[in-house]
Amino acid sequence: MPKFVIEREMPGAGSLSPDQLKAASQKSCSVLAEMGPSIQWVESFVTDDKLYCIYVAPDEQAVRTHAARGGFPANRVARVATVIDPTTAE
Repeated sequence: MPKFVIEREMPGAGSLSPDQLKAASQKSCSVLAEMGPSIQWVESFVTDDKLYCIYVAPDEQAVRTHAARGGFPANRVARVATVIDPTTAE
């Protein structure tokens, strides 16, 4: 299944409290549960003003539907073409 990177512009994201991050995570998970197993949240990286989220989904529309239902921005959605890491150099 395709993997996507979602860039969410969220000013102040890096200052969110653990409780706020937990609430956002719970909201995301509840929407995912409603959508079924075809879309999965892998992980997210929180920076000062953005979140970068990794999802596995059948298509970009599923990612955007999740964002809309959860009330989350999805400023950019990019399908991952391939993944490399240090072992790629071997």
